[in-house]
Amino acid sequence: MKTDILVFAAHPDDAELACSGTIMAHIALGYKVVVIDLTQGELGTRGTAETRAEEAKASSALMGIHGRENLGFRDGFFVKDEAHIKKVIEVIRKYQPEIVFANSEIDRHIDHGRAGDLLHDACFLSGLRKIETSFNGIAQTAWRPKKVYHYIQDYLTDPDIVFDITEFQDRKMECIKAFKTQFYDPNSLEPETPIASPEFLHHLVGRSLEFGRRIGVKYGEGFTVKSTIGSKNLMEQI
Repeated sequence: MKTDILVFAAHPDDAELACSGTIMAHIALGYKVVVIDLTQGELGTRGTAETRAEEAKASSALMGIHGRENLGFRDGFFVKDEAHIKKVIEVIRKYQPEIVFANSEIDRHIDHGRAGDLLHDACFLSGLRKIETSFNGIAQTAWRPKKVYHYIQDYLTDPDIVFDITEFQDRKMECIKAFKTQFYDPNSLEPETPIASPEFLHHLVGRSLEFGRRIGVKYGEGFTVKSTIGSKNLMEQI
C-alpha cells in the first residue's frame, strides 16, 4: 500500500481543479499517487453521487493515478471529531505517504476549510503510536507524513510554493471536463451554477497563468504550507 503522495479532497473534483497538474507531473517523475475523496459530493446542485463516481473514475484514468477511494463522509455535514479523524488516520497509515495534499485552509465552500483543518490534524495525530487503529483486522503502526501541502482553491491565496505544471495544463483541463455534470456543457439541462459557466473554465486557466507567472513559467499551481520548507540544493530552484 506504500505510496509517495496521498491527495485528500473534500469532494470528487477538488483535486482535479486545484492540483491535478502537480499530481500528473509527479507521476511522470515516477512517484506513486493515490487520491482519497472524503465525500461523494451528493449535495452538489448538478449531478448525483452516482454520476460523480463515474466522472471521478474517468478523470482518474486521465490522470494516471495509482488508486482512488471514497470515505463516504456526509457532504456538507462531516465534522472534525474523533471518529472522522481516526478514519483519516487509518488511511494515512494504510498508504504511508511521504507527502499529503489537502484542501485549502480557508475557502468559499465550507467543506474545504473544514477538510483542510481535519486533514492537517489527522496527519499529526497519525504519528502518535498510542492512537490505535487497524486495517483488515491487523493493527497499524504510527505514520506521519513529512509535509502537508494545502492546495489553493476558489479564494486566491498567496502561495508558499508554486509548482510548474506547464507540460500538464491541457491534460488538467481534460481531467476537469471529465466531470461533465459539474462544469460547462451547452447541452445540459441542469441548473446553472457559478462553476458551470464557460467563464469559470477561463478563470481556471487564468489562475494557472497567474501562478506560473510568479515563478517564470507559463502555468503553475499554488500551495500553502504551515511548516517551513527546506532545501538541500538552492540551485535546483526555478
